Amino acid sequence: MFYPLSSPINCVILPIFGVSLPKSDITNKYKNAIMGDSITYKFNSGKPNKFLNFLSGFLGMAVPDALYRHRLPQLLAQAQERPDYDYIQQRTDYYIKINRPFRISAENKLDRARSWIHYTGQIGDYKRKMFHTAYYLDQHDVTRWFPKTFRWNFCPGDVYFTPDTPTIVKSRLLDGDNSNSVVLKLDKLRHFMFVNDSVPFREKKDMAIFRGKIRQSRVRTRFLEMYFDHPMFDCGVVGRNEGCPEAWMTPKKTIREHLDYKFIMALEGNDVASNLKWVMSSNSLAVMTRPTCETWFMEGTLIPGHHYIEVKEDFSDLPEKLQYYIDHPEKAEEILHHAHEYVRQFQDREREELISLMVMDKYFRLSGQTI
Repeated sequence: MFYPLSSPINCVILPIFGVSLPKSDITNKYKNAIMGDSITYKFNSGKPNKFLNFLSGFLGMAVPDALYRHRLPQLLAQAQERPDYDYIQQRTDYYIKINRPFRISAENKLDRARSWIHYTGQIGDYKRKMFHTAYYLDQHDVTRWFPKTFRWNFCPGDVYFTPDTPTIVKSRLLDGDNSNSVVLKLDKLRHFMFVNDSVPFREKKDMAIFRGKIRQSRVRTRFLEMYFDHPMFDCGVVGRNEGCPEAWMTPKKTIREHLDYKFIMALEGNDVASNLKWVMSSNSLAVMTRPTCETWFMEGTLIPGHHYIEVKEDFSDLPEKLQYYIDHPEKAEEILHHAHEYVRQFQDREREELISLMVMDKYFRLSGQTI
């Protein structure tokens, strides 16, 4: 089974007390698991166990927040002595592009929409019941290091617009002035998981696979309209039928089964393609149109033909692009090398946590709130 490289217990709580957990090789435990669409699938899909992750998160909340707040000034000061501090600062400035003071409204408010909320208030007043538990635990991993009275604008969920005021988000648009969207590592259980793929590219099927929901995505709809019955593609819609042709509905496949294919489609839904991170850590090539949104993964810095295979918005060149890399596996392996190199920068758990803290520290300082 494949697991994400970070968790509340491993990345936040234990380092405070100087404890490190030994790594165990559990990635091949269910390597030959049979795909199913119910209980079997849930246990063998390759996705991390949400219940266990939430349990570890709630157990971690038993540690008093005061211990984190006490350590923060020293941690931020020590960061400047790190040999990779310039890189850390670059990442921090990428996620929070604002360099001018701004003001957070003194009025508390909570606006709800279909896939997101917009909260303004004290970080200590943000409650789990307001939105999905995953977002609550992820933000708490970071905000617990700061005074509970600090105020923020927080918009968790699939954000496909730019807020009017500086706001913490999971995803932001790549077009236009997006400086009001301050990116934090959120919904990381779903988005930030990587795989250990032992199957070489040349030994995989000469096909592309897609499994996902439509979610009113014009990109996914167009792709399925063109290639649902195409011999180079194994594709279909999973979950509930959200208005697509019944023929498109198909059983789920495990991540392990996805890795049997040379190409994996990474198509944007509400915002980003959530599978892109683990696809780029595999020995299968990510295939997608130019991204329109980005998350903590900095999709906006990905280079077409270097980190992934880019295809046209209308998918007209898709079969041709796939055939080229089938005929030139050495070119495919070059892209895989660059993709793996790109992914590695997110696998230093201590550094990832430090960057998150520096993003929030800069946000609070610019809004006139200091420790």
